[in-house]
Amino acid sequence: MSLFSGLSRPMKAAGLALVGVAVIAAVIGGITLATSGGDSDTATPPGTPPSTSDGATQPSSPAPGSPPASSPPASSAPSSPPASSAPPSSPGQPGQPGQTGQPGQPGQPGGDQQASNKWVTVRVYNNSTIHGLASRAADDFRASGWKVEEVSNYSSGIIPATTAYFRPGTDEEAAAKAIALEFGFRAEPRFDGIKQADPGVIVIVTNNYKTNGKTGS
Repeated sequence: MSLFSGLSRPMKAAGLALVGVAVIAAVIGGITLATSGGDSDTATPPGTPPSTSDGATQPSSPAPGSPPASSPPASSAPSSPPASSAPPSSPGQPGQPGQTGQPGQPGQPGGDQQASNKWVTVRVYNNSTIHGLASRAADDFRASGWKVEEVSNYSSGIIPATTAYFRPGTDEEAAAKAIALEFGFRAEPRFDGIKQADPGVIVIVTNNYKTNGKTGS
């Protein structure tokens, strides 16, 4: 006798539909059990790093979505400084007095300049109480290369100190300054009493003139 005997046709149709649904559900459940049967009973909690054989914990991988750890930027090697150029040579030092082509000390004529002035005539006058002082001075000047042409006395006044006199604007000026510098007395323009005297440097010696480094006597 059939399960659906005695039921009306609509009821039989509904029963068949329910049986079909039950069969389909059973098939789906069986497939699900078959696929999950090989899984382990204990699931590893998410985020737990796997263990190695010696018990050490391996570093865990970063969680999905977290930014990767950035490595510190490699420090760039400092650029080597440019090779220094050789220091510039120091400027030449001024030469010592008397060196060829180098400036001497201020106020001192160089050897060539002094020699060029010695062609100028020199006249030596005595205005001291020392007899023969003009002659001794003339000998000193000649020994140094000066051109002495006259030796005499000056009695028209008192000269305070040995002085070489010159006419300004002539060669006598440079020559008077050169001989005065060489022998340690002063040089000045001619005064009224000797302006009309013969050409040349006029050296009037007094008691302060030093002969060969010593005061004349």
